[in-house]
Amino acid sequence: MKGGTVPTWLELLLATQFFAICTNHLFSNRNECNLFCIDCEESKGAFCYYCCSDHHSTHRVIQIRRSSYHDVVRVAELKDVLDISDVQTYVINSATVVFLNERPQQRGCGVSAVKASSSSYNCESCNRALLDPFRFCSLGCNLKGIKEDMRTSIPTRDFIDCTRKDDDTDCSNTSGNTGNNEESCSDADYCKEKPSPPRVIRHRRKGIPQRAPFY
Repeated sequence: MKGGTVPTWLELLLATQFFAICTNHLFSNRNECNLFCIDCEESKGAFCYYCCSDHHSTHRVIQIRRSSYHDVVRVAELKDVLDISDVQTYVINSATVVFLNERPQQRGCGVSAVKASSSSYNCESCNRALLDPFRFCSLGCNLKGIKEDMRTSIPTRDFIDCTRKDDDTDCSNTSGNTGNNEESCSDADYCKEKPSPPRVIRHRRKGIPQRAPFY
């Protein structure tokens, strides 16, 4: 998931609750809802094995698995439909998997805290310690990182166009001013600054004098 390209089904996949009992096949053996279809928009969530056989036989379906009560998916099922090159991979039961969402971390003291402090790589979203030089620990953190990059990115094309418009405007104004200056300064006498007239300080009289009356 690079360059802001996020498939429409990814957010639904990360928000789906898996491993619930299918209400349509309550008394069947394989009735856990641990499958997800990335082609069918009508299936708003997870479904079981029997639902897949009935409605999604020709669709692209991925299976969700569990590892320490957290949802994972095999890399082999995602590599053709999703770019996961920035996500940390793990080997569980001889299969390379990635976690769907961020996992809670134990902070403070203990073995996990020591491993986190000694790790050279951390998830850019949740700061979880990573084993290898990846950017994110799960698909959910990868999606958060892409959204953050999209919010902070500047549209370079619009910025260049605006700059060109400003330059054209400034150039036109400059050329217009230059022409006016040549016309106004064609005569050297008019270009010289005329001295301002001296200020005449006048004393204000207090009032009109009046003569004393004759008796």
